Amino acid sequence: MKEDLENLTIGAFAKAAGVNVETIRFYQRKGLLLEPDRPYGSIRRYGEVDVARVKFVKSAQRLGFSLDEIGELLKLEDGTHCSEAAELAAVRLADVRARLADLARMEMVLSKLVSECCAQQGHVSCPLIDALHGG
Repeated sequence: MKEDLENLTIGAFAKAAGVNVETIRFYQRKGLLLEPDRPYGSIRRYGEVDVARVKFVKSAQRLGFSLDEIGELLKLEDGTHCSEAAELAAVRLADVRARLADLARMEMVLSKLVSECCAQQGHVSCPLIDALHGG
């Protein structure tokens, strides 16, 4: 299988990494992925290391890291900068916790409004619509 991930064209590379070709080019423009040299008269080739790097970027994105933050993490990827990586993760964790608190507040308000809608009878203004109008 290892031979299958060496000497890849950009299309095969994108497929192996689970992204599209434009994502590869975008990551190259952002400096997250190196653009290999093009041998004279030939096409660029990618390998297993490149596939692993794209998968790293995608994993970090799923955790909510921005591309700039991912760039910082990639600078620390030799594994000897755990405290710096932890600082970046702590900032992300604080952001996630703040979003969770916001979502909990939203859930509470929406739940209350839905309950009020279900409790209304007759020709009364809908509490949800009224609340959204600022009533």
